[in-house]
Amino acid sequence: MRRHSAVLLTITIIPFLFALPAVCQEDMVVVAGDSFEVQRRPSAVFRHDDHNKTAEIEECNECHHVYESGERITDESSEDQRCADCHTEKSAGNRPGLRKAFHLNCKGCHQSVGQ
Repeated sequence: MRRHSAVLLTITIIPFLFALPAVCQEDMVVVAGDSFEVQRRPSAVFRHDDHNKTAEIEECNECHHVYESGERITDESSEDQRCADCHTEKSAGNRPGLRKAFHLNCKGCHQSVGQ
């Protein structure tokens, strides 16, 4: 009887063990740094929805912004694009380079709230 119970328990637990990593990481976002010629730090990995809830970010375009002719377009967002799609490694005109864009947008926001 004990052997039967142990087998049944094992069969029941194994599917959960395989499903657990998928559930735990479903909201994980990676801000990849592979666009840099020399990547100085590891890619940023965070829970997107938890981050936005904690930071009280309600609109996608607060982070995923769009600029035209140097003006921010408040009713458009770029969440379907990578930061590197618009920002090259080096600054170009009024457009900051990718590293500076991360510093201004991500790091700047964290510093302003004391994190």
